[in-house]
Amino acid sequence: MKFLKLLLLFIFVQVNAQQGGMWIPSLLNGMNESEMKKLGMKISAEDIYSINHSSMKDAVPQFDGGCTAEVISDKGLILTNHHCGFDNIQSHSTVEHDYLTNGFWAYKMEEELPNKDLYVTFIIRIEDVTSKVLEGTTTLTSEAEKQKKIQENISILNKTLPKETWQENSIRPFFDGNQYLLFVIENYEDVRLVGAPPSSIGKFGSDTDNWVWPRHTGDFSLFRIYADKNNRPAKYSKDNVPYKPKHFFPLSIKGIKENDFTMVMGFPGRTQEYLPAVAVEQIVNTLNPAKIEVRDAALKVQDGFMRKDQAIKIQYASKYASVANYWKKWIGESKGLKKSNAVEVKQKFETDFQQKVIKAGKEAAYGNLLRDFEKNYAEIKDYALARDLFTEVALRNTEILQNGYRLYQLEQILKTKGEQAFTDRKNNLSNGIVDFYKDYNVNVDKNVFEQLIAIYAKRLPSQFLPNELKNLNASQLTTDVYNNSKLTNLEDFRSLLEGDSKTVIEKINADKGYQILKAMADAHTKNVMPKYDELNLKNSATQRTYMKAILELSPKSARIFPDANSTLRVTYGKVKGYKPNDAITYEPFTYLEGVMEKYVPGDYEFDVPQKLIDLYNTKNYGNYGVKGLDRAELKMPVNFIATNHTTGGNSGSPALDAKGNLIGLNFDRVWEGTMSDIYYSPEICRNIMVDIRYVLFIIDKFAGAENLIKEMKIIPN
Repeated sequence: MKFLKLLLLFIFVQVNAQQGGMWIPSLLNGMNESEMKKLGMKISAEDIYSINHSSMKDAVPQFDGGCTAEVISDKGLILTNHHCGFDNIQSHSTVEHDYLTNGFWAYKMEEELPNKDLYVTFIIRIEDVTSKVLEGTTTLTSEAEKQKKIQENISILNKTLPKETWQENSIRPFFDGNQYLLFVIENYEDVRLVGAPPSSIGKFGSDTDNWVWPRHTGDFSLFRIYADKNNRPAKYSKDNVPYKPKHFFPLSIKGIKENDFTMVMGFPGRTQEYLPAVAVEQIVNTLNPAKIEVRDAALKVQDGFMRKDQAIKIQYASKYASVANYWKKWIGESKGLKKSNAVEVKQKFETDFQQKVIKAGKEAAYGNLLRDFEKNYAEIKDYALARDLFTEVALRNTEILQNGYRLYQLEQILKTKGEQAFTDRKNNLSNGIVDFYKDYNVNVDKNVFEQLIAIYAKRLPSQFLPNELKNLNASQLTTDVYNNSKLTNLEDFRSLLEGDSKTVIEKINADKGYQILKAMADAHTKNVMPKYDELNLKNSATQRTYMKAILELSPKSARIFPDANSTLRVTYGKVKGYKPNDAITYEPFTYLEGVMEKYVPGDYEFDVPQKLIDLYNTKNYGNYGVKGLDRAELKMPVNFIATNHTTGGNSGSPALDAKGNLIGLNFDRVWEGTMSDIYYSPEICRNIMVDIRYVLFIIDKFAGAENLIKEMKIIPN
């Protein structure tokens, strides 16, 4: 009975699975469209994705390569999350003009702020090119040769398949390489900041509330796309004009209720729904705990400094948020996987899978897959742990080591590509490092280094630990490094790069900070990565065959969707509360009352602007408030949840009603359901969205940006 209950959670046999999945928008006709209509959708699949006509996909660009946005006016105005625009808001902020603390609003187009390197990507069309990508691979027995041939084919096809001169081709794998789709795209590179609420609204609850429900966050920001006079992509120019979209979303303030249909479109980053049980066990018991420990230590140090110094808070706000996001996600993911007995669920599915293999007479093709997984994951365990620790300590969370690794790459370029490549990289590094030091504080980094180098020496499998870190005294090493390294300030760092290649190499190798990084990197690149890559290639090949077998042996009614890979997807479900634990039930809506209940004056995470307090006290909600259950008091909706299957990359995605109107924007998931990256459960997996009425209320009543309100098409109550 226990296994039957668990199996009902798994993706292939969920009784409520019609509310899960990340579906390719060009393939919604048929089963998906039928399911969506049964759930309440009033539009057609053609309205969502059309080859010959404007459709909803034309209003959903990828934002800056890692988030999603939606077009909300005929003048190229786009809406995304505050945390997606955070880097750009921060880059314009100073102590004198602190847009993070005070917000920013452009009341005229001339006041909109350009953003270096920010871009958005529109999908023009999607085509299946599987046969072309796999051409010439069927006779190859070596996995390395097969992948090399595939990449060669993709490279040729990207260059030769039809497109306009201002467009690009991008081919992406699906179902672990069993299918390949072409995305013809357009990248718009002139994207300007239009509006952002203060962080006390846009990040209300900050890290404490991150991945948590109930939530009360106004996580949104506004940008505008600019184009050339022909409405085509162009670099920033004062002569550019607002982009004229093929489609933009009307904003509905009619309101929503529990069990209403919802749909989310966006660019989910990465899921692993079809991993074997042994892989999930390794994530839960080995990899996640190590990464969590590293980030936990780094965050505690940064937080201590940020709470005491406003300048450091501005410098580290974006970095801290980035580190904290997945730290907390991994904690919730591990908790959810354990609580839902995910490993047992996978094991039961694999038992059934093996029986299907035997019944179909496919033992020769698929009979050894599960044994291969067991062997490969046992072998890769220490290498995967070492890889994650090096990435977390050296490349992501210790800034002096990050800079050391830039120099390490420079030294490798001299060895592999010669003098000219070395000189080009050296000059680019010297010129490009300015932004890094703008947001660098040596005291913060020093304390982070001491904590993380100790964890690295303790956690790294001993066979990979360089001699320099054996019998480590972390405090002594930290003092030695930060007293003697030139990697801790801009002028000294640049001085290391002065001179010819021989001089530069001699100088950087004499630097104490670089010496530590080089010892770590040499051990990593020589002793860890070759074997890791070999074993990972085996696992990838086995996973591809396993996926092929699942597709082949599953019944036609099985709802098998491809893992997320940062391409445009559609997911759908219903507005719905949930029960995370015994005797606890969460409603699907939150209101401004909840903001005031959490309000702590002057607090880093739970402060509230005085103007928002005044609007709350006077109930000055304009057209955006709703009557409470007792019909007596006006309430201001803030956030809501639904059963849409989302992940990282869906941040900023439009939340749409049954008619395709914008009712909110996605920004998070509930903590108990973050294991949906490995499998989705409609019982507890929920995505969290900002109610569009709260967005409009902040723009209108809080910011007084009537120019923006007038620009949008708002469907009234």
